Amino acid sequence: MTRTPTLFDSVQIGDLHLANRIVMAPLTRNRAVEGNVPSPLAVDYYRQRASAGLIVSEGTQISPEGQGYEATPGIYSPAQVAGWKPITAAVHAAGGKIVAQLWHVGRVSHVSLQPNGAAPLAPSAIRANTKTYLKGGFDDVSEPRALEASEIPRIVAQYAAAARNAIEAGFDGVELHGANGYLIDQFLRDGTNKRPDAYGGPVENRVRFLREVIAATVEAIGAGRVGIRLSPVSPASDCSDSNPQATFNAAADVIGSFGLAFLHVVEGATGGPRDIVPDFDFAEIRRRARAPYIANNGYDQALAEETIASGRADLISFGRPFISNPDVVERLRRHAPFAPINRDTLYGGGAEGYTDYPALDPA
Repeated sequence: MTRTPTLFDSVQIGDLHLANRIVMAPLTRNRAVEGNVPSPLAVDYYRQRASAGLIVSEGTQISPEGQGYEATPGIYSPAQVAGWKPITAAVHAAGGKIVAQLWHVGRVSHVSLQPNGAAPLAPSAIRANTKTYLKGGFDDVSEPRALEASEIPRIVAQYAAAARNAIEAGFDGVELHGANGYLIDQFLRDGTNKRPDAYGGPVENRVRFLREVIAATVEAIGAGRVGIRLSPVSPASDCSDSNPQATFNAAADVIGSFGLAFLHVVEGATGGPRDIVPDFDFAEIRRRARAPYIANNGYDQALAEETIASGRADLISFGRPFISNPDVVERLRRHAPFAPINRDTLYGGGAEGYTDYPALDPA
């Protein structure tokens, strides 16, 4: 008789054996230091949270052009790779696993963050109605320029180079950030991709960039170390599509052709309602992607336990609970409440609201 799985069971995803099915979702905290090197404080921050079966790092840009927010870390320079090494070592010493989320923001950026004050890059020259984090506050993003087709291979190669750098830095793998209205998502959706060439128009063209990025990353480090995150119905960063089911069915078919380690899906609006598109079939996306499925967005303990027990997902990722609860796994095990977040310390700053949240009293 087969036992019903629980959040606390081990699981194999690709090349990674995880101690439990609880995932720390990527969380941008804007604490990188000069050169977009991860802060030394991040060593303790990630070590404190290493009881998660898997940690997905904060979004980590693959190039200077890929940056969209102040003080976010990169994975393209030797100093950045060196800065990540003590972090991954600390997670491993604490018994955890960690993958780097590879990030190119595309149009969600500001000229002050771009090399030589250039316009941000995008599939099409359509400005996003959204804001970015600059100088301790929020400001409108800048008008982007459309990428020339001849530039796209360079960006694809940057993903592959970043993946190799991540392995050098000690990460167990990578998660391609294909969600929340950033570059891969911008290529997928017809609201942000108006290209007249082989990368735009019908959905089979709009998935081309996704396919090329996955192929290059898999070639660089192996499919068993590569996952991807999608947010099929989220309006995050002013990204829209006229037929998300058809678009993301096609994207999932691409993913399914590579045998990736996992598919990580934001179900609903990122950080918002789960039922923003009530009839969207996430199970179909999972079926087509043929990869271990990490479900995210709005999961409390009851919903997480029921979803794993029913087999609707293989793992559950928690985002904001991990900010103020370094011991999410233990709190779930003991059915203890989550501590509240100090919203004033979410972005930027130092140890306060970063490494000073207490764990439960062992007694």
